[in-house]
Amino acid sequence: MGQIFTYIFLAIYTVTIIGILLVVITENRNPLKTLPWIILLTLAPVVGLVFYFFFGQNLSKQHIISRRTRKRITTELKERHTGESHIPDRYLPLARMLSTTAMATPLYGSRITPYTDGQSKMEALLGEVARARHHIHIQYYILAEDETTRVLCDALCAKVREGVKVRILYDDVGCAGVKNSFFESLRRQGIEVYSFLRVAFPLFTSKVNYRNHRKIVVIDGRVGFVGGMNIADRYVKGTDWGTWRDTHFKIEGNGALGLQASFLSDWSATTKMVVTGDEYFPAQPEFNTSILQLVASGPFGKWRSLLQAVSYAVMRAEKRVWVQTPYYMPSDLLNNAFQEAALAGVDVVFMLPCRSDSRFIDLASHSFLDDMLKAGVKIALYEPGFLHSKLLLIDDELTMIGSANMDFRSFEHNFEINGFVYDGAFNRRMSDIFLHDMNNCHLLTPSEWFARPKGQRIAESFLRIFSPLM
Repeated sequence: MGQIFTYIFLAIYTVTIIGILLVVITENRNPLKTLPWIILLTLAPVVGLVFYFFFGQNLSKQHIISRRTRKRITTELKERHTGESHIPDRYLPLARMLSTTAMATPLYGSRITPYTDGQSKMEALLGEVARARHHIHIQYYILAEDETTRVLCDALCAKVREGVKVRILYDDVGCAGVKNSFFESLRRQGIEVYSFLRVAFPLFTSKVNYRNHRKIVVIDGRVGFVGGMNIADRYVKGTDWGTWRDTHFKIEGNGALGLQASFLSDWSATTKMVVTGDEYFPAQPEFNTSILQLVASGPFGKWRSLLQAVSYAVMRAEKRVWVQTPYYMPSDLLNNAFQEAALAGVDVVFMLPCRSDSRFIDLASHSFLDDMLKAGVKIALYEPGFLHSKLLLIDDELTMIGSANMDFRSFEHNFEINGFVYDGAFNRRMSDIFLHDMNNCHLLTPSEWFARPKGQRIAESFLRIFSPLM
C-alpha cells in the first residue's frame, strides 16, 4: 500500500513539474529568463518548484488595479489639465510612449521643491498636514512604528478631529514588522487604513514578490509629496554608520493631481471603493512653464513603462546622463543603454553608495561595474553614509524623479511612481545638487577597481545570479 501511494505521489509530482515547464516555455518569455527556470526545475525540481511558486510566475495578465477605474480617473484628470503641447519637440515621442503604456498625462505649470534630508522633508510635510481642510491621502512602502511615524500620526489624528478625511495605504511586506495594533489604533481614531496587496499567508502566496514601493502624499488635491523617503527614524536621523542621503519632492499645482490619480487608483484596487469628484481634482494655479508627467508603473500588464522610458531616453541622450541610485541591478536592455551612451561619447556618471543597507546587494550591484568602467562610465561612490536617492538627469531639459531604483525589482516587480520633468530650470537645480553630492564621493578608477581581491569578484559574480530576486 505504501508503494502505491509513493507511485501516485511521484506521478502527480512529475506531471506538475512537466506542466510548469510547459507553462514556462509557452509564455514566450525572454529566453535568458526561461532557460534558468528550465534548468532549475529539471535538475532540482523540489527547490525549483518552491522558487517558481514565489518568484517565477508570470502575473502580467492579471489586473490588480482595474484598467477601467484607472482610465476613468485618468480621463477626469486629462479633461481638466493637460500640457502636451508645451513639451520640447525632442521629448514628444517619449511623452507619447508614456501616455500609451502608462496612461500618464503631461501636466503643466507645477512647482517642484526638492528636499535632500529627512528632517526638512518631515517639517514640510507636517506643515502641509496642518493646513489641510478637506482630505489627506498617504501611501508609503514603510510606516515604521517609531518616533517619526508617531509624530506624523498624531498630526493626522488631530486633523481627523477637525473633520478632515484621512486615508492611508501601506505595503503589507514593507510594514511586516509593525504590529496590527498600531494600525488598529489609527482606525479607532477615525483614519481609514488599508494594506496594499495584503499577504494573509506569506508562506502560501506568490504575490509576496510584488510590492507597492510608492511614496505618495496628497493634501486637498493642491499639494503632494513623492520621492525616495519612507516614514521611519532612519530617514531623519540616519544610521549608526552614517547619514541617510535621500531625495524627496513637494509638488504644488497640477502635478499634485497626478499623484492624486495614482493614489485613488490604488485605493480603489485595495478597498473596491471609487473616490472621485471636484473636491479631489480642484482647479490649480500655474506656477511656471514646466511639464510633469507622473508614471505609475507596476508588474501587471503588458508593458514595463519605466524600464522602456528610461532605456529610450538614455539611448537618445546627446550630452550627459547623470544617475543617483542606491542599487544597480539592471536588465540587459538598460545596462546596454548606459554603456552604449558612454561609448558614443555621452558623459555618463553613476553615483552609488560606498556602502548600502545590504552587503549582498552591494556585491550584486558591483558585479555590473566592470563593463561600465570599460565602456567609459564614471563611477562615483558616496562616502558619508547611505545614498538612497533616485535621480536621472538627461542633457539639459529632462529629469526623472520618484521612487524607483535602477534594478530588476523596481522596474519589473514593484508598483512604483516616477515623474518625468521636462524643464531646463529644474534640470539645472537638480544638477547643482548632484554636483554638490559629488564633493562627498570617491571617483572610482579602473586600475583601482580591477585590482580588487579575487574572492570579492567571485562573490559578486555568484550573487549577480540572484539579482532579479533581490
